[in-house]
Order: sequence, then C-alpha cells, then structure tokens
Amino acid sequence: MSEDLYQKALLRLAADAHGAGRLGEPCCTGRQANAMCGDSIIFDARVDQARRIAAVATELKGCVLVQASASLLAQNAPGKSEADIAALRDRVAAMLDGGAPPEGAWSGYEVFKPASAYRSRHSCVLLPIDALAKALKDCAPA
Repeated sequence: MSEDLYQKALLRLAADAHGAGRLGEPCCTGRQANAMCGDSIIFDARVDQARRIAAVATELKGCVLVQASASLLAQNAPGKSEADIAALRDRVAAMLDGGAPPEGAWSGYEVFKPASAYRSRHSCVLLPIDALAKALKDCAPA
C-alpha cells in the first residue's frame, strides 16, 4: 500500500487516541464492525439537553485508519449534533469518492484523502463515524 496513505499526520492522530476508553455513564452506545477485516468499534456518547454531544469515548480494535478516524472524530465531536455527524459522514464519503475534503472543524479529515485510491479502505475511515451516528440515533440527554 502506498506510503502516502500513512502520512505522519495520520499516524500522529492514531497515536494520540483522543477519546480512548469508555464513558462511565453514557447516554448511548453505538457498535460497528467490518466483517471483511475484523475492525470493530464501540462509541459511547453523552448529550446535553439540546442533544448536542457533551462527551464521547471509544473502544476499538482496528487498523491505523480506524484509529486515526476515531481519534479525529472524538477530538471534534463535542458540541456537534446528530445532524452534524450525518453531514460529516456524507462529506467524508464524498471525499473518498474523489470529492473535496470537509471544511471547518472537520478539515482534519483531509489526511484521509489518499485512502480514496483504495476502495477497500473507505469503510475503515467511515467505521467510527457510523458507530457514533448509530449511537446518536436513540440518544437522550442524561
């Protein structure tokens, strides 16, 4: 696989492991797995009265792409809504299909642009976003 896929910035995100662990009392939890490669992730979330993300934590077993995506997501998710996470998923999927990277708070996802050349790796980048989106579907404020 091309070295441009595993840039220093991506490796740093994975190593930083923002949000690693589990929340003590999450409002909701989303689980996702990729049967093709064995990656799996659990995303815990807590939301406030406005249904904005107050805290997240993640436990995962996965490749560096899953680790980096989960770290970036956990770092930037607080303050975001379910709709924001759904929009992020759409923007990242579009980028992986050859579109422009997300902007603003999510501009860090540009580091995954080289993964667009590897169709089988798209699900690795999207897995954490899908897990958090799944958690937020039925999340009620604590």
